[in-house]
Amino acid sequence: MKSVYSVSKKPSTSALSALVSFLEMMSLFIDADSLPKREREILLRRIRKEGLEAYFVADRILSDVRLAIEEDTADKRSAYRDILPRKEMKKIKSGIHMIVVATDENSADDEIVRIAEPPSLAITHDIPLAKRLIDKGITVMDDRGHELGKDNINERLSMRSFMQDLRESGFESEKTKALTERDIANFSNTLDRLIMRLKKAPDCGK
Repeated sequence: MKSVYSVSKKPSTSALSALVSFLEMMSLFIDADSLPKREREILLRRIRKEGLEAYFVADRILSDVRLAIEEDTADKRSAYRDILPRKEMKKIKSGIHMIVVATDENSADDEIVRIAEPPSLAITHDIPLAKRLIDKGITVMDDRGHELGKDNINERLSMRSFMQDLRESGFESEKTKALTERDIANFSNTLDRLIMRLKKAPDCGK
């Protein structure tokens, strides 16, 4: 179902109800502080194409997310420009949200855990945050296109703890590798796969 109705007359109440129901099916929660811009672009395109509800959480306003919100709102309102009065038009808004939190440590993590509810998809490379979300029943992927779940999150936590111990002992740990074209392709493919899986989930839309 499209998020924008291209209609020549006022849409029926049932059509609008169906739209609301679709938007309630699933949401995306993005740990946006460290998500590379190229991946945000992929994400924003997919969100707008599918008409999904998405929450970008960061300690600052991200200009590309703000622009996407403005453009998406304009696109949604254009379908009703000759149908609804101006007051009603203003009620039509993008499903993309920018949530700005304090710069305190874990502020973004705590906010994402607080608002995320299944069925939904979270995107983060923060392993402790991923564990908290998985425990809530949230589907999680990282910025390299790896799905994180109950079958692999404890191993990732153990590796993270081991590397941290090495650093505290004075050993120089391996630096995070730069994002590659393969990483971006993996991210895009995993994003598509998980969105499709969540949309088909039995409890999606309930």
